Amino acid sequence: MQVAIIGTGNMGSGLASILAQAKHEVTIGSRNMAKAATLASQIGHGVVGGDIEAAVKMADVVILAVPFPFAEETLKAAGDLSKKIIIDISNPITPDFQSLLIGHTTSAAEEIQKLAPQTKVVKAFNTIFAQLLPSEARAGKTLQVFVAADDAEAKAEVSGLVQSLGFDAVDAGPLSNSRFIEPIGEMNIHFGYFLGWGPVSAPMWPRA
Repeated sequence: MQVAIIGTGNMGSGLASILAQAKHEVTIGSRNMAKAATLASQIGHGVVGGDIEAAVKMADVVILAVPFPFAEETLKAAGDLSKKIIIDISNPITPDFQSLLIGHTTSAAEEIQKLAPQTKVVKAFNTIFAQLLPSEARAGKTLQVFVAADDAEAKAEVSGLVQSLGFDAVDAGPLSNSRFIEPIGEMNIHFGYFLGWGPVSAPMWPRA
């Protein structure tokens, strides 16, 4: 699968690395093209880095790995997104990481869908810390990734992508359920950074 990663932070870098290792074709896009190119070179596996629009152009799936407040300007920079699948991994959190910017009646994923109505937005990966992306950090464990979307085909494609990386893709219902999934991501941040667990926690939903 051809995947574009927009963003060079911890999550963007981590996802680009494990996607490339899983034999997906990966491009990295950033406002800082030099940074994207350097990261691509460091990852290897044929990863290419450059500007946002070029990274998106040939991709089937676009992973939006930027903080939610930068989503709108990033989508504008991406150019034509028609019929693309966008994976929103964000948690719409305040600068101090202690609470959510929006919730209850909408979500980051739903707002991104409004900004890019020609795309199919899927919520995923927002409950996974970057430190748990490498397969060696998950040795002996299969972590869940909650996948929410309104489009069944897009959800199935993203679920397959999730599973190719060694995670358990959990069908989390429609995109509006991001209103519940994003607070779970925020609670995980509290466990990791405010309650002393460290960035090695991940929510699981077992069946009794």
